[in-house]
Amino acid sequence: MVKALRNGPALRGGLLALMAAALFGISTPLVQRFGTGLGAFSTAALLYAGAAVLGALLRQPAEREARLQRGDTGRLIAMAAFGAVVGPVALAWGLQRTSGTSASLMLTLEALFTAVLAWRLYHERMDRRVGIAMLLLLAGGACLVLDQGRAGATSGLGLLAVALATAAWGVDNTLSRALAERDPSQVVLAKSAMGASFSGLVAFGLGETRPDAVAAAGLLLVGATGYGLSLRLYLLAQRAFGAARTGSVFAFAPFIGAVVAVAAGDRSWGSLMLIGSGLMLGGVVLHLAESHEHAHVHDALAHEHAHRHDDGHHEHAHDPMPEGSHSHAHVHLPVRHQHAHVPDAHHAHTH
Repeated sequence: MVKALRNGPALRGGLLALMAAALFGISTPLVQRFGTGLGAFSTAALLYAGAAVLGALLRQPAEREARLQRGDTGRLIAMAAFGAVVGPVALAWGLQRTSGTSASLMLTLEALFTAVLAWRLYHERMDRRVGIAMLLLLAGGACLVLDQGRAGATSGLGLLAVALATAAWGVDNTLSRALAERDPSQVVLAKSAMGASFSGLVAFGLGETRPDAVAAAGLLLVGATGYGLSLRLYLLAQRAFGAARTGSVFAFAPFIGAVVAVAAGDRSWGSLMLIGSGLMLGGVVLHLAESHEHAHVHDALAHEHAHRHDDGHHEHAHDPMPEGSHSHAHVHLPVRHQHAHVPDAHHAHTH
């Protein structure tokens, strides 16, 4: 088999998910800082306005990435409702009622919602290695939340609001799996523009406090990086890695956010935070080292997405043959072979 397939197909997806997690994790305490005194809908509108700008700047030409289709509209609206309205509004509301560290750590629950939904809707296989990694991440998150509770730094309503945000983003993550083969920047632009528009109208209707220039600029920048660029990387990770595994590795984001919050002066943590962080790190390492190989059959398939001709799955001819990644509609003939793989668009088979 191709060398690229032998060298750990989970590595690229895992690293993309980690980068997405880092950007999102850093954003949580920053949202708390810049959103102080602002309404939840105003905060969400500015965050996703920044994400929409990022999506517009990074859009790829049609010959490199597949375009969104008219049939994707309903899914995009649902993604915007859950991921760009309910999620950030609930998080912004919760951040004003609990510490940045505890809110960051509660976001671990997003991995659980994403994995369960991916298992139920996409039938992604959860083998023992992935199961152990998930348990480590959840156990680490539990330790961190217990640490916060023992320190008396949590607010019940605030944490419940953050938990609601994780559920909304879990639904959003699962819905976005079907769009992972589209241009991720176009997906970011469409989802973010819809979310920002709706949240902005609600904020205006409720008469929420207008942000000053510093807060607005800060939230726009955080939105561009922690929401826009993070989502783009998350979609690329789903393309390479599957929804459940991406969500599980992304669970490292709460730890990153907690570290940033502590570095910024939040001292609401204790010894259990170190234990929990170690457990979460172990879960991420298990994912990055994953290797799953067996003989499997590919049925005939016609679709469109960005691809290369050195990956062992795209052997159709061009005249002339393009170099690097490109996108167009193409057909896969039935084939049976064996190599290491993950649940990407070409490996959705059952076990």
